[in-house]
Amino acid sequence: MTILNTLIVDDEPAAIEGLRLRLDTFPQIRVTGEANSVAEAITLINTQTPDLIFLDIEMPEQSGFDLIRQLQPELCPAIVFVTAFHQHAVKAFEVRALDYLLKPVKMERLAEAIARVCEVTSNRADKAQMLAAVAEITKDQQGASAEPGKNENTESAEPQYCIERQKLVIQDGRNPIQLIPYQDIIWIDAAGDYMCVHTLVETYVMRARLKSLIDERLPNVFVRIHKSTVVNLTYIEKLQPLCNSEYNAVLQNEKVLKVSRTYARALKLRLLG
Repeated sequence: MTILNTLIVDDEPAAIEGLRLRLDTFPQIRVTGEANSVAEAITLINTQTPDLIFLDIEMPEQSGFDLIRQLQPELCPAIVFVTAFHQHAVKAFEVRALDYLLKPVKMERLAEAIARVCEVTSNRADKAQMLAAVAEITKDQQGASAEPGKNENTESAEPQYCIERQKLVIQDGRNPIQLIPYQDIIWIDAAGDYMCVHTLVETYVMRARLKSLIDERLPNVFVRIHKSTVVNLTYIEKLQPLCNSEYNAVLQNEKVLKVSRTYARALKLRLLG
């Protein structure tokens, strides 16, 4: 049995301890180091050359993605992201992370991730793909930092496709990743820390906050009509005035949504130009 020397990187000591206790139950895993920042992780990677890193994404000063950009491709270990935020899933897989675990990590999912790591690390072709991906994002990062006009191939370079510009990515735990085209979403309403994403044929549930969806992910065609609701403007058929400067928004599927006074004026400006 191959033993994988493993590094845990997370800015929360409690998260490191919890994950280490779980990893101790797997005989193929040997935790050789723990780091609370990208800088600490780089030092350990250079001295220990781990086979596997369990890597948090959102950390102070530098993120998990920043760490990957600093790795030498030929020394790149296997990467499993461990984070509380599902919205990073697509980018994680774009950099060829072997798995993506949501906190709190469940033992069943952890076992699946370790099995996948063991399979890939024994497969030279998969390892080569991962190394090539790390080299590619490193090159992209360097290109993005160059001054405009310095790259002679700027005009001929093809624009990179970003899935999150076209589709809402929904992932929660073990469920399959759902990719919902924005044009298919009619409205989204909040229920605590969860969002209900409504299309003509189905309603999807995702863990997120409405403000972060509006600020970071939803295109401009979505507008807030209530503290807990956003709607796709293209699906609004008419506005029915109510008392106190409020409205009912009637959608193409005959669904009626309340437009609060706080957001009514901005909605009318968007609809009337």
